Order: sequence, then C-alpha cells, then structure tokens
Amino acid sequence: MADPHPVTGQLFESPVSPGAGWPEDPATVRTPVARSRDDVARLSAAARTACELDAVISVCRACPRLVAWREEVARTGRRASFAHEPYWGRAAPSTGDPDAPILIVGLAPAANGANRTGRMFTGDRSGDWLWSALHRAGMARRECSTATGDGQALLTARMGATVRCAPPANKPTAEERSTCSAYLVREIELMKNLKVFLALGGIAWNATLSAVKAAGWRVPRPKPRFGHGAEATVASHDGRDVTLLGCYHPSQQNTFTGRLTRSMLDDVLAEARRLAAG
Repeated sequence: MADPHPVTGQLFESPVSPGAGWPEDPATVRTPVARSRDDVARLSAAARTACELDAVISVCRACPRLVAWREEVARTGRRASFAHEPYWGRAAPSTGDPDAPILIVGLAPAANGANRTGRMFTGDRSGDWLWSALHRAGMARRECSTATGDGQALLTARMGATVRCAPPANKPTAEERSTCSAYLVREIELMKNLKVFLALGGIAWNATLSAVKAAGWRVPRPKPRFGHGAEATVASHDGRDVTLLGCYHPSQQNTFTGRLTRSMLDDVLAEARRLAAG
C-alpha cells in the first residue's frame, strides 16, 4: 500500500524504488546495484563524483542481513507514530556539500530514523539533538531535520556513516562494516577541501582512521585513541594535514545519562568550525 510523503504528499510504496520521485533521492532506475563486497569496491571506485557515489550507496544490496532488516522494518515493522508514512527502506546516502571542509561520520542509520526518511540523522531523537546543535553552530540551515524535502541543509559540512543500512539492534557486524568501508574511502578521496573529520563515537573514529589509511593517507603511530574532544592529525597523500576530532555519539543512552551534554556537543562543533576556518 502506498502512503503519502510527509512533506510533498506524493504516494510511495515502502521501500521506495529508485527514481520514483522521492525528494533528494540521488538514484535513478539505471543506477548500478552492488550485490557483493566486490561490487561495493568496484562501483565505489568508479564513482567520479559524490553525487554518483551517493546514488550507488542508496541502492546497495551487498549485505543480505541488513537488506532484509531494513525492508522488513519498512514493510511491517514501522513505529506506530509513523505507521501511515512511507519508509525509505534503503541505504542512506551522505548529505551535504562534497566541497565542504568538514566530514561528520556517524555509525549507522536508525531503523525508524534515516531508514524511514532517507536522510542521515533525520527522524529520531539522536538526529534531533545533532541537527539542533549544528544549527546553533551555524552549520545547518534549520534547527530541525524532519524529512527529505523540508528545506534542511548542512552548511560547511557533509555527513555520512560507517554503515549505510539500519542494522538490527543498532549493531552491524564486523563483516558488514568492512563491506561498507569502501564507500567511506571513496567519499574521502572525492572531498578535496577536507580539513576536519568529526567522528561520532569510537566505531566511527576507528572506521575513519582505517578509511584514510586505505586511501593512502598517513596515520599516526601508535594509533590515536578515541575520546570526547580527542584530536589527531592525519596527512593526505598530497600533503594536506587534516584533523580527526572525536565526539561522543548523540545516542539517547549518552544524552539521557549526561555523558554527552548540550555544551559538550556545542564545544566540539565550535572546535570543528575553528579548525575548518584555519
């Protein structure tokens, strides 16, 4: 059964087919589909632009467990409050300007968040926390990010993730993280003005270090340890120094317990902006 998009009112089946008219969908019916780890590596390497990479990511079907889960949620596992909304039900592409100096790296989409809306950190409480802070920092056009097509946009930043599909229990396997890593590697290669990586959580921190190393960048030894506010410098193959900045993930577990406070997040974003302006 088709349901109306919360912004445009257009009817969509869940999961959403590429090229169906979903706002901000980067793919078309002709976008090549990755169905294996080798496909992910080949198609990501072939992407000439961030837009092409986003399209390939958004139709990826390389990890059977993740595909089955994201589509099950989209069809029959919807949260009651969203029962009459269409669910994206696909891998979530990055959002934001690929020419930006800051790349924010998260863990994975939430089942009723980006798996529903199709935009990173959109539609759940973690995303509400993050977008509000980004707006306070002058890095987002609006305070809230509710759905694609709502006018929200990142300013001076781009946002992606370690894994692009919503995982069961929010826990992707090591194999799934490894398969998806080629997307982050290629994204880094395509962002020519990078000055700052902002890693949301320890998994994103380690994934970013692995990705820059795979891209041929120089990584400090011993391996830098994650912490809130931790900083490390990595060097691109063309000699640019880029700062890796750590931040606790804005999960409800961290924000409800006070492990991550509003001021802590604001301070890290202010530091990211300061480094990007240098």
